[in-house]
Amino acid sequence: METLYLLVETEVNRLEEVMRRVQQIPNVVEVEAVTGPFDLIVKIRAAHINEALDIVVHKIRKVPGIKGTETLVTVSGS
Repeated sequence: METLYLLVETEVNRLEEVMRRVQQIPNVVEVEAVTGPFDLIVKIRAAHINEALDIVVHKIRKVPGIKGTETLVTVSGS
């Protein structure tokens, strides 16, 4: 199982709407509003990294009101 965190910057006054829409996307397991240069942090779980990245590119980034994103892929030590 792969885990990604997505930092999301939203358009002004669109935070709640974006948050609701992103929460409805399959494989999104958590969405939290945060302070700083980004507005949301999104936790995504998928069977494979390609599936997780596909969710980011083809589903989340197409949500109206999103200005930009930064993807963080988790790594685990052996």
